[in-house]
Amino acid sequence: MRNAVLTLLEAVFLLAALYGVALIYVPAALILGGVLGVVAVERKLAARPPAAHRKEPGS
Repeated sequence: MRNAVLTLLEAVFLLAALYGVALIYVPAALILGGVLGVVAVERKLAARPPAAHRKEPGS
């Protein structure tokens, strides 16, 4: 529960920061949003346990 609240709070702060940047210069907010999206995906992928290697049939 605590982790979900912290994730939601982080998302709200990031959206507020993006909104602030968009008020000044929209293309910069779009670029920043894209970079932050890539960082978020990389964080989630790094938090997952590594995938187990499967044996191929016939080897």
